[in-house]
Amino acid sequence: MFESSSRYHAVPTTTYTLADGRTVSHLRRRFLPRPEELMAVGEHVVAAGDRLDRIAARRYGDPEQSWRIADANRAMRPDDLTAAPGRRLRITLPAEASAAVVAGEPAR
Repeated sequence: MFESSSRYHAVPTTTYTLADGRTVSHLRRRFLPRPEELMAVGEHVVAAGDRLDRIAARRYGDPEQSWRIADANRAMRPDDLTAAPGRRLRITLPAEASAAVVAGEPAR
């Protein structure tokens, strides 16, 4: 349903059957990861004019991974992360990779 780089890729779907027999599929709820459980791999100090997508492009090689930075910094409004120059942003591994490292599995 979603590309593997999407934050919704691993979220299961649910299908309901309506009274008229039609089915409707939707995503189940996605819970934000706990930032303290994500393995930090760096930090970014916000400079004037920084944008989250550009930070993600530099750190992860993909601007669409900006949601990873938002999750790592417990941001409900991602734009708030770059609003104040000097703010320190945690850069982390994805939740799946963090869990694998903690479990002693090789990184993928």
